[in-house]
Amino acid sequence: MSKTAIVAATALATVWSSAAFADKWDMPMAYSASNYHSQVGEEFAKCVTTGTGGDIEIVVHASGSLYPGDQIKRAVQTGQANIGERLLSAHQNESALFGFDSIPFLATSFDDHAKLWAAAEKPVTELLASQGLHLLYSVPWPPQGLYFNKPVTSVADMKGVKFRSYSNATARLAELTGMLPVQIEAAEISQAFATGVAESMISSGATGYDRKVWESLSHFYTADAWIPRNYVFVNMDAWDGLSDANKSVMEGCAGLAQYAGTWRAKEYTDFTLRELAKNGMTVEAPSDELAAELKAIGDTMTTEWLEQAGDAGQAIVDAYKAE
Repeated sequence: MSKTAIVAATALATVWSSAAFADKWDMPMAYSASNYHSQVGEEFAKCVTTGTGGDIEIVVHASGSLYPGDQIKRAVQTGQANIGERLLSAHQNESALFGFDSIPFLATSFDDHAKLWAAAEKPVTELLASQGLHLLYSVPWPPQGLYFNKPVTSVADMKGVKFRSYSNATARLAELTGMLPVQIEAAEISQAFATGVAESMISSGATGYDRKVWESLSHFYTADAWIPRNYVFVNMDAWDGLSDANKSVMEGCAGLAQYAGTWRAKEYTDFTLRELAKNGMTVEAPSDELAAELKAIGDTMTTEWLEQAGDAGQAIVDAYKAE
């Protein structure tokens, strides 16, 4: 065998060996593969696999294909998956702190929301750690607006409308507006609207665009109610089992993902609103009457959240306002 052939064979054996001993991590994600959160997750996964020299291979499972959205957090906590992504405000029933990013009309711009996240990051990270999860990165959604299958100019027009609910905050919003909450995960949105199970929701332009809701809904009101976040976290035992070098790689990739995801959220906001309009939806600001009524409801929900979150929640709001 020639020297060249020996070198090539040795290199190939090394690649096979690395692949054979790679630590494969499944990463369940709730949103469609075309959604920017999922795309950022894919890029993060490739960054980790490359950066660790193949020691860790992260495989992304989008659209709730491995676990439905409401099961992802528990799957990672119990070690069924080493890493995953979840909208933590959907778990506000566990702790009010998880709903800090869904306080209506507290932080409605990306700049203000960045300040809110700066105030909340430490307590949220500590809360997740107490549940056996290590927070890696977090990416915001575009501002939340209201989708309907008819024109709505006041809260009175909402009464009796079947409303997609995915968290305590959205269920409470439905209650205060007279709508009927229906629990629906992201992967089920298109079918729910197509079959009439739901007729309305509060979400971003991104979700509406991804799910082509113009096939069932007609109006989107840019209420800018709040800016929720998705969070990527790791099972604490899996995290503790990593070498310091691989932890550094993963944290570096996480920092890039958070930066890229935040940038995409901002860029995606205008794009998706244009696309909703292009596909026939009416996209406009709420009427003055509706905006005022929603603001009053937001004040009520803020007071209620502060009562539930106690001193820890008040500290987040105070630190945010101090900025």
